[in-house]
Amino acid sequence: MTLRQGTVAMLTAKMNSNPYPDPTENGMYTDVERLIEEIQTDARNSQSMTGIHSFTPKVLDALRKTPREAFVAKGLEKYAYLNQPLPQRFGQTISQPFIVALMTQMLLPQSHHKILEIGAGSGYQAAVLARLVNHVTSIEIIPELADAAAKRLNSLAVDNVEVHCADGYQGWPENAPYDGIIVTACASTVPPALTDQLKIGGRMIIPIGELYGYQSLHLIEKSADASLSSHAVLPVAFVPFTRAMGASDDIGARWPSGPKIKPTW
Repeated sequence: MTLRQGTVAMLTAKMNSNPYPDPTENGMYTDVERLIEEIQTDARNSQSMTGIHSFTPKVLDALRKTPREAFVAKGLEKYAYLNQPLPQRFGQTISQPFIVALMTQMLLPQSHHKILEIGAGSGYQAAVLARLVNHVTSIEIIPELADAAAKRLNSLAVDNVEVHCADGYQGWPENAPYDGIIVTACASTVPPALTDQLKIGGRMIIPIGELYGYQSLHLIEKSADASLSSHAVLPVAFVPFTRAMGASDDIGARWPSGPKIKPTW
């Protein structure tokens, strides 16, 4: 089971006294099929940037079969099938379903693949991937989130995901190399440990950019000679990549008002 360090959100909801309208009003629905239709519409509308006109049936089926209401914060269940991010504890979010679909599709997941996820968050992205690949290793730096994600995935009988509370900047070398790596928090640069742990021919999906500034989702591929290519895919808005307290590498700012995290590794 796994967890995200923060979550990607293409569209950030405005936080006010009633930020999420009743989904039964104004043409909004909780129905998963309506959500799938909206995700496909977003794919067509962003095709000029992503090169993806529609998502594969297996990716869409994984979204259908993963109960998003089980991963959203308590009290927000009725908004689970809106195509937008939702807030979580510790300043994190559960990603917009379109972004989850896009990042999943970009990995080109296969049933034999091993995937590394940095930032488990609610566990939703890992649960979707678990339906498509052999194994997911997920890293989460916030102990409370890692524990909650692991318990949530266990309760849903997801048995091919393992959650570790650790600094995602270092990846998880014990299970390397990985066929794909997915990072759900924005970094200023790509952590070297992650590219080292990526298999030849593997893909990494990671948002790169500035804290509260311009960010873009990048596809990084590792060729036969171990060289790396990087392609900017889509403007996004992710929470920042969080490092362990005292970490010296300049990977990006921590949440200025976030929790003080005691490493447990």
